[in-house]
Amino acid sequence: MSEAPDAPATEPVLAVDSLKKQFGGITAVEDVSFDIQPGSLTGLIGPNGAGKSTTFNCISGTLAPTSGSVHFQGAEITDAPPHVVAEHGLFRTFQIARELEEMTVLENLLLAPPDQRGESLVHAVTPGLRQRVKEQERELLERAWELLERFELDHLAREYAGSLSGGQRKLLELARALMAEPSMVLLDEPLAGVNPTLETQLLEALHELREEGYTFLLVEHDMNVIMNHCDPIIVMHQGSILTVGTADDIRSNERVIEAYLGGDQ
Repeated sequence: MSEAPDAPATEPVLAVDSLKKQFGGITAVEDVSFDIQPGSLTGLIGPNGAGKSTTFNCISGTLAPTSGSVHFQGAEITDAPPHVVAEHGLFRTFQIARELEEMTVLENLLLAPPDQRGESLVHAVTPGLRQRVKEQERELLERAWELLERFELDHLAREYAGSLSGGQRKLLELARALMAEPSMVLLDEPLAGVNPTLETQLLEALHELREEGYTFLLVEHDMNVIMNHCDPIIVMHQGSILTVGTADDIRSNERVIEAYLGGDQ
């Protein structure tokens, strides 16, 4: 009996190849390459100054790389501005949440989805178009309430976003990213300043979303979170990739221990 053929390799949802970013004479990122598989919760770690944020910014379009390439779902997004990257289905959150403080929590969510038809003179005088606008508005409102309930923010829907706690703002930012139904989300320290209860809630939500097919790349300084929740883990050091592996691989890697863990396992 012949052996079954190997299953075809899964195409990465995100492919970063030979990424380099220089600021004048300073090289912040040098020859960074890695792939992100669909449906994964990948961790990106490294000491301060390792190049994590710069790499994030080059992927999301906030910064233009000096050289190298970024492909998302097979399309090249190198040098694309953030709104174009988002149109491809790749969103990011920020270490400091960027909610619109003088709008309500619900309004923050309803502003997030792209390509909203909105109000216009054409829609107002054309019955068919007007009906489609109303249908879209109803669908977005339903999705917003679903996300608010999922993140237990529904009781705050009518509150101004500026009145939320730091942890609630992180939940709102993730919910806002999901309103656009992305394929992948870049999470920049989503647990910074979050209390233990909300941290547990957010991590549970990430695992549930991953099971539903979302892909996440997570930058986080809390090593326990990375080791217990991420697979694989990418380690950066001095602007380059030091290694990629499972939590067990990382814990036993002498170079990682020396460069990042300081000998403390």
